Amino acid sequence: MARMEGKEDVSSATAVLLGALAPGVNGPTWNTLKAAFLMLGVCLCAMLGLAFSSSDSTLVLHVTLLVLITGTLFFLLSGFLAQTGLVSVEDQMQEIGLGTPNQADRGTTDKSK
Repeated sequence: MARMEGKEDVSSATAVLLGALAPGVNGPTWNTLKAAFLMLGVCLCAMLGLAFSSSDSTLVLHVTLLVLITGTLFFLLSGFLAQTGLVSVEDQMQEIGLGTPNQADRGTTDKSK
């Protein structure tokens, strides 16, 4: 597969760090968030199973509310990102000043000198 010119290879860890610092959400950050929600869901389902086995109604209610809050948060976050869309890592790098300037930006800086 041919590489596109002007695109830099950025590691997933760097992309997630950029996603935390720059405005918007990039693809690797969203994938990391989905994995974290999946792990949280597995842990909460295990807790819910343990709560049912202990037959403590307040514990079952408490863990059920935690599962509902987690599901609602994931659903709302997914809907919000579906409406706003993801940002590319390169755009985030340029936003915080780590990327290379565009050709048009270089032309305007050369003229001002």
